[in-house]
Amino acid sequence: MPEGDTVWLTAKKLHAALAGRVLLRSDLRVPRFATADLTGRAVLEVVPRGKHLMTRLEGGLTLHSHLRMDGAWKILPGGGPGVRLPGPQHQIRAVLGTAENTAVGYRLPVLELLRTTEEDQVVGHLGPDLLGPDWDPDVALANLARDPDRPLGEALLDQRNLAGIGNVYKCELCFLLGVTPWLPLRLLPEDRAAALPETARRLLAANRDRHQRRTTGRTAGQNQNLYVYGRAPRPCLRCGTPVRVADQDGRPTSWCPHCQAGPTP
Repeated sequence: MPEGDTVWLTAKKLHAALAGRVLLRSDLRVPRFATADLTGRAVLEVVPRGKHLMTRLEGGLTLHSHLRMDGAWKILPGGGPGVRLPGPQHQIRAVLGTAENTAVGYRLPVLELLRTTEEDQVVGHLGPDLLGPDWDPDVALANLARDPDRPLGEALLDQRNLAGIGNVYKCELCFLLGVTPWLPLRLLPEDRAAALPETARRLLAANRDRHQRRTTGRTAGQNQNLYVYGRAPRPCLRCGTPVRVADQDGRPTSWCPHCQAGPTP
């Protein structure tokens, strides 16, 4: 599930493959931009902003993409029109090729071309980026505090508060704070509220260079990589109580009824 760490790593790989090189192949397979031709333009950089990807091009253009639930970019060695694109073909939304590499975007729910000077139209609403140069824990905490009656889990997923957290990190962060995702923010103990922004940043930063997320610090296998997310009804790694799962705002949300205090469905 792509979250801020996945997007950061994707941007890093795209930047390494494309930046500083001229596009020899360009194919945007979405109706609005199907006729756009980016060949001949150099890729300046690829940068993440929360869960958004910005591929900045020569001439003041930016290709904006968002992975959402299952989108992905893949890097293929080799460039030019002769590079074979692995399928499924109907899932390909974008092809960007240089003389050295070809980047292919699959199942991208958001793909649009805009002026670089207008990027704020699509990311200007975001809060501080947990993995970005604009990260500011005080601003993130102030954003969260604006709606004290809101459940913590919902507030963490609101990218206007802080950008980069998805459902996995929502569940894991609530576990580490010792409260349920349904706890109203006003009831979060002051010391835990103060620790929340930096704890979230550390979680994402620790995982941004790898595909296999780990929040427990254990390396004994996939079943012990995460404290609660996806573990129900297996025992909690800390206390042995069966982990539970329920819906929160349309997302499966896991928690330990012994280790986490607060309201539950």
